[in-house]
Amino acid sequence: MNRLAEAIAGQGGKRALILSTPHQKAEAERIAASLGPLAAGLFHDATMHTPVDVTERAMAAYNAAGADCVVAIGGGSTIGLGKAIAYRNDAPQIVVATTYAGSEVTPILGQTENG
Repeated sequence: MNRLAEAIAGQGGKRALILSTPHQKAEAERIAASLGPLAAGLFHDATMHTPVDVTERAMAAYNAAGADCVVAIGGGSTIGLGKAIAYRNDAPQIVVATTYAGSEVTPILGQTENG
């Protein structure tokens, strides 16, 4: 079992929604494939400043997939989206940071709405 799968299981997760930006979609797909049945689905529309409408679409994907945790692959945009999902439903979140954005080490969630 790879370390990400161990981290998901360690948080009690069985069905992770994998989050990424459109730019990192291929990497997220590769990671999801490596997780096999632990990957419940993929949402690849994470956007800078965590727009509320994007979060609502991600929440719909989370619910439709029957996910019980999120895995954010990327930097601040994806990590912020993971935080927004966790804030709304108390889901465990795991971060695979690909850049240093600061979001991965802070409890702060910033969101934008209507521009």
